[in-house]
Amino acid sequence: WRALREDQFLIAVVRGGLSNMLYRCSLPDSVPTVGSEPRRVLLRLYGAILQMRSCGRGGSRQAQSESDSQDAEAMVLESVMFAILAERSLGPKLYGIFPQGRLEQFIPSRRLETEELSLPAVSAEIAEKMARFHGMKMPFNKEPKWLFGTMDKYLNQVLRIQFTEESQVKKLNQVLGYNLPVELGNLRALLESTPSPVVFCHNDCQEGNVLLLEGRENAEGQRLMLIDFEYSSYNYRGFDLGNHFCEWMYDYNHDRPPFFRASSRHYPTRKQQLHFLSSYLAASHPGFANLSPEDQAAIKEEMLVEVNRFALASHFFWALWSIVQAKISSIEFGYMVRGAWGGGGRKLGEDRAEPWGLGPAWLRLPAVVCRAAPSLSVSPHPQPLPNSK
Repeated sequence: WRALREDQFLIAVVRGGLSNMLYRCSLPDSVPTVGSEPRRVLLRLYGAILQMRSCGRGGSRQAQSESDSQDAEAMVLESVMFAILAERSLGPKLYGIFPQGRLEQFIPSRRLETEELSLPAVSAEIAEKMARFHGMKMPFNKEPKWLFGTMDKYLNQVLRIQFTEESQVKKLNQVLGYNLPVELGNLRALLESTPSPVVFCHNDCQEGNVLLLEGRENAEGQRLMLIDFEYSSYNYRGFDLGNHFCEWMYDYNHDRPPFFRASSRHYPTRKQQLHFLSSYLAASHPGFANLSPEDQAAIKEEMLVEVNRFALASHFFWALWSIVQAKISSIEFGYMVRGAWGGGGRKLGEDRAEPWGLGPAWLRLPAVVCRAAPSLSVSPHPQPLPNSK
């Protein structure tokens, strides 16, 4: 690589990144490698949402300096986390870092398609991967401050954002008409009453962040790898699982504006959720299989309430994220469409009651667990799991 001429350098855009810009860098076939160096690497350039150098923060110079320092610290922690995951064979290898991004291993693979998330074998393996991820002990702050801390930061930015395009101004005013601070307070109160263990979460387990490894397509297991850990942190388990269920509705593999498609009909049914949770619990708690069918069912019912309540936080989080992205990102994507759509409405299957609304139409709770909705109740003392901490 060091001796490569500029005209020999091969680079291609890797599509699918919504927070970063991705490029595959390769050596030409005529150039031999030296030692154990790779022939291909992935170049990741951090997007503005991660660097957070703009978006009209305002405030004093000291406040800006402190905020920049926090952003730099977050990038260092993310690089440390990436290296640890690579050492544990849970992610690509890390080759190098620099202030605006990093170089990492290029994994021969393809990203999953949205419709593949509902395949029983794929769903089961994703559940197992997430369970293993949640079981990791990482050298980071264990307090679950990430979710509402990040939403508070995004909301403060959204309330100050000013667009110049009329279409964006109209969409932003539509969203601001919902009185977001009040809605966030309602959401916080609901989730504070919802038991959910704090674990190390991926926080962005969508199909584009799950690789199907080349050569493993027809294997019975170990076909998948989770990638892209920019949002990973200690967080509530319910958010990670509920967010993944929400991603069943979004297809980002669309080559025309707004560059995604969304269908509330694709939100997982009760049966599909139970299949996922069964695989998750079997992987995260080895003693789960030894429980009585009644105890297993009770635990899964509690988790259904937990996960679907936290799915609300997923919609709120990514709606705010999308509005901020629309202001600062150079990635071609319909962020304001996504933010305004917000996932409003969910599939009403034959085993579902009418969704119970937390507030505006774009914050809906899929009532897949309690047919007596909206009187959604969850025990303050959920059924204990074997070996749980």
